[in-house]
Amino acid sequence: MNRDAVIVGVASLMIIGVFHPIVIKCEYYFSARVWPLFLVAGVLLEATALFTYGLHAYILALVGTACLWSVIELKEQEKRVDKGWFPKNPRRK
Repeated sequence: MNRDAVIVGVASLMIIGVFHPIVIKCEYYFSARVWPLFLVAGVLLEATALFTYGLHAYILALVGTACLWSVIELKEQEKRVDKGWFPKNPRRK
């Protein structure tokens, strides 16, 4: 049996589920200007995954990819807020 494949599948679902609210909250509290943090984290995690073996490498690569995808999603979330689909932070100008 290949349990690693199931673990990677479940981990990817959980990572996507965790990053969705993270992007929403980051845009709400900090705006989309935090995208460089996600970019740096994504690149570092992907680089770390290159030098790691086994299941840890797959999980690191998944989280790194989610960070890189969040760069795009932050900008899209900003557009969704402008359209009124999500609340705008009233304390932020």
